[in-house]
Amino acid sequence: MVTASGIGRKLLLVAAILLVFQVSLCAGFYWAMCQPPDRFGQIMARTPFPLMMVLPFETMWKHARAGVLRPGDAAPDFSLPTLDHAATVRLSSLRGARPVVLVFGSYT
Repeated sequence: MVTASGIGRKLLLVAAILLVFQVSLCAGFYWAMCQPPDRFGQIMARTPFPLMMVLPFETMWKHARAGVLRPGDAAPDFSLPTLDHAATVRLSSLRGARPVVLVFGSYT
């Protein structure tokens, strides 16, 4: 005979297992979100969409990619190839010479 306390313990055990699974999943994806974009893309390419539905994906993403820059801080130095790939332009080489506008996004 199954008692109410036996069912309650089983439900508590299932809830604890699901909680551990959810926390582990969140920790793993948060770690992935902190990786460079190419590595994160490789991980996400192999992630089934339903799995992402059980995560607070947007909240974790905003926190993982927030960075430490505040308004008014200088942009970190980086280099990028020119459109024709003939040369490389470094941001620090343009400081003080002329205004620089950084545009991030898609034109498609």
